[in-house]
Amino acid sequence: MPTLYLIDGYAAFFRCYHAIRTPMTSPVTKEPTNMTFGFVGLLLKLLRGDGLGAPLAPDDMIAVALDVSGDRGTFRSELYPDYKATRPPPPEDLFPQVERCLAMLGEIGIPVIGAEGFEADDVSATLVRQLLLAHKDLRIRLVSKDKDLKQLLDDLGRVELFDAHTATAFSAETLKEQTGLAPTQIVDMLALMGDTVDNVPGVTGVGEKTAIALLNEWGSIKNVLAHADEIKGKRGENIRAAASLLPLSQRLVTLRDDVPVELDDAAARVRAFTLDKLIPILKELGFNRYQDDVRAILGLAQAPTTRDSNASSSTSRSNTPPPPPTQTTPTKRSSRKNEDTYTAGLFTDANAAVATLMPQSGEYTAITTAKALKELVTRLERAPVFTFDTETTSLSPIDAKLCGLSIAIEPGKAWYIPVRSPSPGEHLDEAAVLKALRPILEDNSMPKVGHNLKYDALVLRSAGVMLRGFTTPPGGDSMVASYLIDASRSSHSLDALALALLNRTNISIHDLIGSGKNQRSFETVPVDQATTYAAEDADVTLQLFSMMAPQLKAMELESLFHGVEMPLVEVLAELEFNGVRVDADELSRQEARLVTRLGEIRKELDRVSVETIGRTFEPDSPKQLGVVLFAKATDDPPGLGLKPLKKTKTGHSTDAEVLEKLAEDPDIETPIPSLILEHRQLSKLVSTYLVALREAINPKTARVHASFHQTVAATGRLASSDPNLQNIPIRTDIGREIRKAFVADTGNVLITADYSQVELRLLAHLSKDPALIAAFKADEDIHTAVAAQIHQVAPDQVTRDQRSGAKMVNFGIVYGITAFGLARRLNIHERDAAEIITGYKKRFPGITTFLQECVAQAERNGFVATMLGRRRPIPDIHSTTPARKALAERLAINSVVQGSAADLIKLAMVDLHKRLAESASHWRGGKPPEIPGVRMLLQIHDELVFETRSDVAEKARALIVSRMEGAMDLLVPLKVGSYISSNWYDGK
Repeated sequence: MPTLYLIDGYAAFFRCYHAIRTPMTSPVTKEPTNMTFGFVGLLLKLLRGDGLGAPLAPDDMIAVALDVSGDRGTFRSELYPDYKATRPPPPEDLFPQVERCLAMLGEIGIPVIGAEGFEADDVSATLVRQLLLAHKDLRIRLVSKDKDLKQLLDDLGRVELFDAHTATAFSAETLKEQTGLAPTQIVDMLALMGDTVDNVPGVTGVGEKTAIALLNEWGSIKNVLAHADEIKGKRGENIRAAASLLPLSQRLVTLRDDVPVELDDAAARVRAFTLDKLIPILKELGFNRYQDDVRAILGLAQAPTTRDSNASSSTSRSNTPPPPPTQTTPTKRSSRKNEDTYTAGLFTDANAAVATLMPQSGEYTAITTAKALKELVTRLERAPVFTFDTETTSLSPIDAKLCGLSIAIEPGKAWYIPVRSPSPGEHLDEAAVLKALRPILEDNSMPKVGHNLKYDALVLRSAGVMLRGFTTPPGGDSMVASYLIDASRSSHSLDALALALLNRTNISIHDLIGSGKNQRSFETVPVDQATTYAAEDADVTLQLFSMMAPQLKAMELESLFHGVEMPLVEVLAELEFNGVRVDADELSRQEARLVTRLGEIRKELDRVSVETIGRTFEPDSPKQLGVVLFAKATDDPPGLGLKPLKKTKTGHSTDAEVLEKLAEDPDIETPIPSLILEHRQLSKLVSTYLVALREAINPKTARVHASFHQTVAATGRLASSDPNLQNIPIRTDIGREIRKAFVADTGNVLITADYSQVELRLLAHLSKDPALIAAFKADEDIHTAVAAQIHQVAPDQVTRDQRSGAKMVNFGIVYGITAFGLARRLNIHERDAAEIITGYKKRFPGITTFLQECVAQAERNGFVATMLGRRRPIPDIHSTTPARKALAERLAINSVVQGSAADLIKLAMVDLHKRLAESASHWRGGKPPEIPGVRMLLQIHDELVFETRSDVAEKARALIVSRMEGAMDLLVPLKVGSYISSNWYDGK
């Protein structure tokens, strides 16, 4: 039996919007996408048949019913002007997404049905009546949870309500089981209940349960009114008082089935949809995961996907099966824009996809002879600037082998020089290629451009070539340039930028090497196909950077780009190449100790739980823990009966905040909350850090080579991954001990240098507040000094609680801390917290003025800027939604201070790299480093870690501290704490 899935459009839109409240934007168009993302997911779940056991059949149907109010609203508002009159306006970012979803539905051919003056429920009622008469073998599932639609259920089970999120159906039989009512009684139930949201008048005090009880007893509203005198008490009075309005309520909730609409069966069938047209839409929206879902639904053997932003020249990351190679020798291509076609058996008569590897434009040539290589070198020697890219065998630049290099000098023309391929006779020898290119690649006077150049620099360094010239104007990195121009982009990948700025869909790495278990190495790709793919990278990079360079100048970002961010690429490559030695034995010792303690905690939890509730439970299960803590002793299963503190969608919260409050409550004697807290902490330390760090140790170097990213955080802060060293815990003693495993080589020591209260010092400088500046200049304890100012007492009279409050405000002021937030952190009354904040602002008026100026700058320009001119867009600063507006104001304030702190440490890193790194001789005119044997290893928040020979450690520390403290000229002194130690832990 075929099934029609009839989606209640606006109900689905609102549900998806509120299900994903985190702001999302398209990397290409910048439009909001959180609702669109949810709605696309809903469609794909339907098509996949999630929870149904099988995908939708070709003869199944999908359509969308839509409200169309018209100038005078709907017929209900004409009947009763107060109908829906008090509904709040929808969020301002909803309608652009609705329009996008409707356009998308039109593009793929899913019918959208509505009629002016009618609501989607009336459209659904009409279609149900029409289709049940026309088709005896059709089942209709109304994709909605709207109780009004229950009146459309039929006793034969042909009409059901369907929750696509949970894949559960609600039938007339379900209605009878749950309420005792028939579908024909739903109108009376709704009329008795009324609806405060829609302004449907009902009976005061009658909710759903009471309405069901009345109808089960009397059968209908007519009978309820006839026996109203028999209904005692206030309920009877209310029914009698509402008698005159109940007929109106019935008319308002009764669905019309005479709407002038009809459904084209053939157009609504799944076989008719052009789902392949979703691919370019999903690319534009940045929904990469959904692209794979669409291809899977289509049954494709292959299809393009996007390339990772930080590995544009490496292997694939997807679950799409590998494709067969199809490309012939590259030649000049005609321009095409998103003309990829996809076919599959379910939707067409074809059984396989036909994929092409043709770029949209470009003359791309493979260099496979010594003569051709020599001619290219001659071209490069005359070129004012050129772009290049590497193809490799691995995502890890430390382990990757070079497969080839691509080069472009002018838009639309590029070369690929393979050094590894399936056919030895079709590529040149790696040593010979690098020998020919080394003078050019290592020449700092020859500007070079790339995309994610840090990766390429590391690959070449492993191959024995020191890449230089990308920090020389007009050279640069298009990924970094994109980040400076618009840090709010969700992706700065080559593919995303090509689509956004060039309206061009790049060839995907998946087309060449596949993915998943069957993924191949790039060195297995035939030279002709590798040339098409690789040369396009260099060509597109050149085109992008040609567009971005004028933008950097127009936005006054050239100094930041060439003076800080591009030299930082070299610094970060140095950090990744150096790595840091990690003692695997120390990690194992700590793991063994924590595993032993975890076993003790489990035994103690079992003992306590058996004594108190008569059973054990799984401590890693939040659901079981919730029952243990909050179920009553008389429940089955029994619990401790503690008072719940916070609810979630699935029950009572057992998060860390809840457990901490329970553990600190003097009236709660059970140790279970504190034991669970310790169990969670130790489990995370073992799995997330101890085990992961040991696995991250490179077997060749015995060091961990984490990746550092400069195009992730919108504030300008650096991030790290593989592993994320910035998240190593430091707030607990047991967490800090992980740093013991980070050690220096024999004969060396580590130097740690950490900025002290850097954001507060920058706040003092930016705000020019006299009191805050004076406190820093006098080198006072800043929190005590601020507490003394707030409470108007001498510093030696400041209490511990007063200092704690001042400290919390100091650190929270740039994040827009509220009285509510401060009260929660200090565990005090909100009124007292408000007094602390008020006192702070009164005693430090310069700070208040500065915060207001940050917001004003965002309102004037749509962005805020750091001390070095780094911009962060604040798109919601003019939002009419209070929550979005408040968040935008906090981001405006935070971005200026935290972004300036990011600028500061980057300046220090660049300066110290130029002075100390062996590889930075070009910055020193070929001179040796100021102090030999010093290597920068890590950047963690406001801290830098170096490794150096023991005999020069003190001299190196003095230089490091001096340069860090002098990195910026501020109104207050910068202060750096420094330590020399054999391991990272002892350096604190």
